[in-house]
Amino acid sequence: MPEARAGAGPVAVIAAGGTGGHLFPAQALAEALIRRGWRIVLATDERVRGLSDEFPAERKIPLSAATFRPGDPIGMVRAGVAILKGVRQARAALNEIAPAVVVGFGGYPSLPALLAAISQRRRTIIHEQNAVMGRANRLLAPFVTAVGCAFPTLMKAPASVKRRAVVVGNPVRPEIQALYARPYEPPGAEFRLLVTGGSQGARLLSDLVPQAVAALPEALRLKLKVQQQTRFESLEAARRTYADALVAAELAPFFRDMSGRLGAAHLVIGRAGASTVCEIAVAGKPAILVPLMIALDDDQGQNARLLAEAGGAEVAREPDLTRDKLADALAALMASPARLERMAAAARKAAIPDAADRLADLVEKTAA
Repeated sequence: MPEARAGAGPVAVIAAGGTGGHLFPAQALAEALIRRGWRIVLATDERVRGLSDEFPAERKIPLSAATFRPGDPIGMVRAGVAILKGVRQARAALNEIAPAVVVGFGGYPSLPALLAAISQRRRTIIHEQNAVMGRANRLLAPFVTAVGCAFPTLMKAPASVKRRAVVVGNPVRPEIQALYARPYEPPGAEFRLLVTGGSQGARLLSDLVPQAVAALPEALRLKLKVQQQTRFESLEAARRTYADALVAAELAPFFRDMSGRLGAAHLVIGRAGASTVCEIAVAGKPAILVPLMIALDDDQGQNARLLAEAGGAEVAREPDLTRDKLADALAALMASPARLERMAAAARKAAIPDAADRLADLVEKTAA
């Protein structure tokens, strides 16, 4: 990972936080800019502290921020107060740093820094990772200097924003990007299944996937090698289920070496956050995607739909998903290596592996 070099080059303030889905693309951009001689400052909230430990910033600015549930007026007031406090903090920090550009990655943690930068007439960019533009980015988009997006579709965005948005893809970490050049190897005597749940885990997948695997015919179970990202409270139950089914399984709440695991997988089962979908595409892996049902504006559903329409994934919607249906889908894919190869090729064709550099190009053009 490149290190930020204090005292040299222009400064980019990157505003990101909340979850890995916002932070990982921001980190990929930071690394691309550092390679070009930029200095990086991260503006974020407290919730992302653990995920930001490896973020290559020479300085991290903690800003007050908060979100609220629709229909919660008290929560809205509290969030407004917290964001206004964050804007004051960000204005003072930006005056001190004097960045060439401020780049936001959506979500409420990006609001204070972007609102402060807009109010000071600084050059600004937002990047939308999802196929549906999020609430924070919808608020900011008409006022920023430039808009980058991951997907050709940009649902919920105003028409004027759509017209000037630049499709750059979703930046992925360099170790994930490196997988793009590796051809898909179909399964042989061993079938490697990777189950992800996003940076905050997924209760549904933690519970349902082991049950579906246990329902497979014995001949398929004996071929399986499962690596599953599992919520802590579900670990023991999942271990027992796999052990009783005679399935070799490695379980953990979070996998650090995701690139190695993704590179070795024959099939991925996961949610459909933007980072997950784009990393699967860049790695060229077939997938079964289970969009988060409660996601605002069905952004995960739309992300998954785009990869499915390209031929790289199957989509399993939560209301219709059962143990037996997931077992049937898994069995059908395990029995068809040729189909897995076609899905892998389609996923890779839909990818934009150089998204970090494309977004870095947009940053430099905007800052010029």
